[in-house]
Amino acid sequence: MSYLERIQACNNFDQTHYRTLLIGGKAYGQVHPAFAERLANWPEVFTVTAAHVALNARLDDYLSRTEAVAPVFRALHETGVIDTWVEEAYPVTLSFGGHAELEIERAATQFLGVKTFGVHLNGLVKKADGVHVWVGTRSLDKPFWPGKLDQMVAGGQPVGLGLLENVIKEAQEEANIPAQLARQALAVGTLGYRQEGWRGLDNSTIHVYDLWLPEDFTPENTDGEVIGFELLPLAEIAYLTEATEDFKDNCNLVNIDLLLRMGLITPQHPEYAAILNGLYHVGHTKEINNETRTT
Repeated sequence: MSYLERIQACNNFDQTHYRTLLIGGKAYGQVHPAFAERLANWPEVFTVTAAHVALNARLDDYLSRTEAVAPVFRALHETGVIDTWVEEAYPVTLSFGGHAELEIERAATQFLGVKTFGVHLNGLVKKADGVHVWVGTRSLDKPFWPGKLDQMVAGGQPVGLGLLENVIKEAQEEANIPAQLARQALAVGTLGYRQEGWRGLDNSTIHVYDLWLPEDFTPENTDGEVIGFELLPLAEIAYLTEATEDFKDNCNLVNIDLLLRMGLITPQHPEYAAILNGLYHVGHTKEINNETRTT
């Protein structure tokens, strides 16, 4: 594998395989045909055609839409079609902080291919021999990516929380980081990707944060979702990202972004331009090595 292949693995979506999710005449997601046929069992909520899945036009406001789809997804979970249930509400929207048409259970988002958002926090330590990064190992009973390496803190962005609020909450739950310390996290950019899997489309934007930690701080998991943490030199993060499959797929994107910003992936890399274009997409402005580049 290579850095570029890691990026491509998170951007393998082929729209020709899906049906467009329409709400109020606008496209909000992409639905796999097999799941679309499941939704056809609720014609009072969804109208399903060969090309589209449309929310019933009579459902014309946030509350009525939310209340109408909730029992559908609950029923699909109870019959095993939706395999997990998180009990977190996610907004159905086209942009972070933008107008939301309704809210849905987090576990249903990939089945609808709607836009989702999350936060990933790099736990960084400056030592005499360079920058080190705290890395967590996901619990073996996690429904997604069990046993894989992850950023020190990461989580989805539910309804009702600001980004930094979510960082502080997740930092306490996942790494026992005091709120006063977590509040020092710096927003450093966003990374978007569209990854197709058996549940459908993971159409996500990661809000990336850096938190510089004192050398004597050791994270401790408090919610049972992490087996443990280890502090690795940045060069080891580069090796694990490029040469192994140890990290959760979308964490590789955050790692590559960090390696670019820290100067471990340089313009001399043979795939440098392709990495920039694949990671940040055309027209995205990013500060790398104290230079502002537009790809």
